Amino acid sequence: MRIAVSGSHGTGKSTLITELAAVLPEMIAIDEAYDVMLSDGAAFGERLRVDDFEALCEREVELVDASNGDLVVFDRSPADYLAYMVALDADAPSRKLITDVGEAMEMIDLVIFVPVEEPDRVRVTPELPRLRKRVHALLREMLVEDGWGWGVPVLEVRGSMEDRVHQVVKHVASLR
Repeated sequence: MRIAVSGSHGTGKSTLITELAAVLPEMIAIDEAYDVMLSDGAAFGERLRVDDFEALCEREVELVDASNGDLVVFDRSPADYLAYMVALDADAPSRKLITDVGEAMEMIDLVIFVPVEEPDRVRVTPELPRLRKRVHALLREMLVEDGWGWGVPVLEVRGSMEDRVHQVVKHVASLR
């Protein structure tokens, strides 16, 4: 089963994955493409640009395609990086990239959508708050509302981290 934890920056995705790993020992956690590329020696500027997000998106597609295991959980999905590209420049993604993202998303069995909540649960002020809200809205459209037609099941989690973990564990158990 492939699960992607998706959401804008500063919503608690990585923390959720860490907490899930503590209660789902069989889970294989896959770092987000940004961290994978950094560990592979890639260099990014202080602020990511559209072409950076394109490279990240392509790498995330590769990570999904190469994954296997009973319970694989991705920190981000290809849709996340596509949303950042669209938020920065709606005309930036090529048709090929959109097709590749769609094919990768169809390989994912469940998306855990971590929204920006009101009041915001993030204790530190995230960088680029406008971009954060724009990406949140795009991901909601793409995933929750299935506006891009990928048809991937989505579980939107809310509440405390304990509540979020409980929601995911209960949902995953129902799918097994």
